[in-house]
Amino acid sequence: MRRMNHLAFRQFMPYLTKFKLENACATILGILSGLASVFLTYYIGLAIDQMIGRNQVDFSRLSQIIYAFIGLVVINVVGQWLIQRLGNRVAYLSISQLRKDAFEHLNQLPLRFYDQTAHGNIMSRFTNDMDNISTAIQAIYTQLFSGVTIVIIALIIMIKMNLLLTIVVLIATPIIFLASWLVAKISQKDFSAQQAILGEISSFITEMVGNQKVVKAFQREAINQQRFETLNQELYYKGYKAQFSSAIANPLSRFVDHLAYVAVGCVGGYLAITHPSLVSIGTVSSFTIYSSQFSKPFIELTGLTTQIQTALAGIERTFALMNEPIEKNTENAQILQNVSGEVCFQDVDFSYLANQPLIEHFSFTAKPGQSIAIVGKTGAGKSTLVNLLMRFYDVDHGSIRIDQQDIRQFTRDSLRQAFGMVLQDTWLFDSTLRENLRYGKPDASDEEIYDALKQAYMYDFVMRLPQKLDTPIGQHGLKISDGQRQLLTIARTMISNPPMLILDEATSSVDTLTERKIQAAFLAMMKGKTSFVIAHRLATIQNADQILVMDHGKIVEQGNHHELLAKNGYYAELYHAQFTQTSEIGQ
Repeated sequence: MRRMNHLAFRQFMPYLTKFKLENACATILGILSGLASVFLTYYIGLAIDQMIGRNQVDFSRLSQIIYAFIGLVVINVVGQWLIQRLGNRVAYLSISQLRKDAFEHLNQLPLRFYDQTAHGNIMSRFTNDMDNISTAIQAIYTQLFSGVTIVIIALIIMIKMNLLLTIVVLIATPIIFLASWLVAKISQKDFSAQQAILGEISSFITEMVGNQKVVKAFQREAINQQRFETLNQELYYKGYKAQFSSAIANPLSRFVDHLAYVAVGCVGGYLAITHPSLVSIGTVSSFTIYSSQFSKPFIELTGLTTQIQTALAGIERTFALMNEPIEKNTENAQILQNVSGEVCFQDVDFSYLANQPLIEHFSFTAKPGQSIAIVGKTGAGKSTLVNLLMRFYDVDHGSIRIDQQDIRQFTRDSLRQAFGMVLQDTWLFDSTLRENLRYGKPDASDEEIYDALKQAYMYDFVMRLPQKLDTPIGQHGLKISDGQRQLLTIARTMISNPPMLILDEATSSVDTLTERKIQAAFLAMMKGKTSFVIAHRLATIQNADQILVMDHGKIVEQGNHHELLAKNGYYAELYHAQFTQTSEIGQ
């Protein structure tokens, strides 16, 4: 755990050290502020000596000391204020850059990572964890620069004033460090566990809020409440342990420091009485303050133990994300262009889990311009073929070729750009209709958009909207039906006009009449393009050039609609079962 924190911290340091001007200014201001703080103590001792043990007070000298004292206070206050401003700037800019880099890295991660990681947990790293890092940076930055100066100068002056009293102070310092180290070692595991369970809660809430309709439909409110309370109680337990153990550090350090303070007072008082020529009352007074100043940065650092350890846990979780291996193109990868559309699967093997093979020895060739329908029971491997074709996952064995070339020889971006996808799960982001429809082709004109909307039978709907293409849509915009969302995603694919198509239950959310219209539009769009259609409703794929019937990752039948029905095999069984079921439901 500690090694991992150390590595993550080293990775994070460049985000802080890149602000050379801010750090240089903070260093200078820290030195000035530290010097001012130390000399304030020195002038306190001078003022006490001016007023004690003299028959007549030198008010002229005392006035000079007071004026110097006021000037030093101003320098100290202004310096600390400016350091705090610089700390805020460094904290916010460094975390802003970290978020940007983390999000850029997130966009390059393979689909496998998203399939295996809770989405709420990912979002928690961008919010809770990075906010904790930012807060800790602000707190430490203010203490660091002036604190180092105070420690060094206070130590030098204490040694110069009295070596014996300095030794008394120095004895307490290792004890403070030891106490803080022991507490940090014990509690760091609890802080990491606290941040992990916080990510679980964030993931759970995100999932439940996003699917509240299903929750209510199945009356799962009470069960979900119980699950949340279990997670929340676990967070309380982990958080309580982490906060309690780290909270001991500061009082323990202060206790040791107060013992040193008392020891300095006793030894200094004894020396002032027995050797007044060597140690004055003012010297003892200054020394007690110096001893406090010397240990103050260490004490304040232990007071930030909770923030520091929470930030370290956040840094660890953030860089665990950023150290995830990204999708990489093969060396000398080419740009896929001028696609004719021949797609060939050659002896492909694939499994999501090593001990659970899904697709084995799969071979098939789609000729340019053909429409290929893929049917089969749930879990047969239909969508997996799409994942492999788009290189969301890579094959374990064999190869997939487009126009006689292995798709691993092409850049992933150019490969995916060659396909237009319409999925069963629709997605429209928070923006205008125009921006959503231009998602695959940012430079599409309004005329192209309107043409696609007409083909998708959404033109009349859009024209009735007061703002037409400028209408906000998405989670916080115009509320539309699932069928309308599906039609808009179909229009979006039509606008991008790719050379090949993948349609995964693309008409699942529309009624039968609209489905027929969409099928006509698809036939026009698919003309001359290699198309892969995954369908459960077999009536939608009767015109396909080839139908692949899959079961347990293998092709069990292949042919067109009429050929497969004539075989009276697996496909015919699926077809008749579906239409018999449909007619029974209709009755």
